[in-house]
Amino acid sequence: MKNVPTLDIRRYDSDRDAFVAELGAAYREFGFCCISGHGIPHELIDGSYDVFKRFFALPTETKMKYHVAGSGGARGYTPFKVETAKDSQYADLKEFWHVGREIPRDSKFADVMPPNLWPSEVPGFKPYGYGLYEALDQLGSRVLRALALHIDQPENFFEDKTDVGNSILRPIHYPPITQDNIPNVRAGAHEDINFITLLVGASAEGLEVLSHGEWLPITTEGDAIVVNIGDMLQRLSNHVYPSTSHRVVNPQNENARKPRYSVPFFLHPNPDVVLDPLDSCITADNPRRYDTSISSHEYLLQRLREIKLI
Repeated sequence: MKNVPTLDIRRYDSDRDAFVAELGAAYREFGFCCISGHGIPHELIDGSYDVFKRFFALPTETKMKYHVAGSGGARGYTPFKVETAKDSQYADLKEFWHVGREIPRDSKFADVMPPNLWPSEVPGFKPYGYGLYEALDQLGSRVLRALALHIDQPENFFEDKTDVGNSILRPIHYPPITQDNIPNVRAGAHEDINFITLLVGASAEGLEVLSHGEWLPITTEGDAIVVNIGDMLQRLSNHVYPSTSHRVVNPQNENARKPRYSVPFFLHPNPDVVLDPLDSCITADNPRRYDTSISSHEYLLQRLREIKLI
């Protein structure tokens, strides 16, 4: 069985052409790659997990103080069984929190990017949560430089398209599965909406990616972070980079009885970026797949309706 490869991003500086070719090949085949050598300190990752776990351990009524009804979960807390994978009959078995980009409140995007909420009950939540946000944002930009080169764009092609991107850090808590008669999926099969997703340190097995009709388990080693393509980049690249279905299943062992924590970072373009297929991704073998233009913000709203967040 083929496995999603792990590539060391330091090779972008030491062995660029080969790294870009291998990274591009991984994404063309799987829509996923594991990235090592990124330099994000263990202390930042471990400290972030610690504050997120402490938040999820709070009483429900305390957490609900940070639930903003009608906001689509854009910031703050979203309780269990709200989000539902597109076309799924079961709501996902998870609760989560959203950290967004800190922008000046007179920014032209202020109306679609609300201010962050920070739970006063958990000391350190803001410095760890926003520190991890910024570290993953910077790593995502490094991955996008390599992806740009692979599709014959300038290295810095994505920079002015993501510098005020509506990106989200989403700490998730999947509670222990204590009954035997509930669906065997904690998060239903889905594709991500954004440009790329960076997933740091899932605490238990369960993540699977659909490849050639088979579900492949993804497990990382060492400091590796899972990075996958989302639907917006699939559209912009005219499907050169596929957005691949993935899911989180209950482990078939005692880990199903343990909570699972995971912290994906959804890297989004700026809200006004138009997701038209790039000319460099349109060929005789891969004709243009989209005739209508749509901005990333319009696309986001359309998808949030589908997954019942708005």
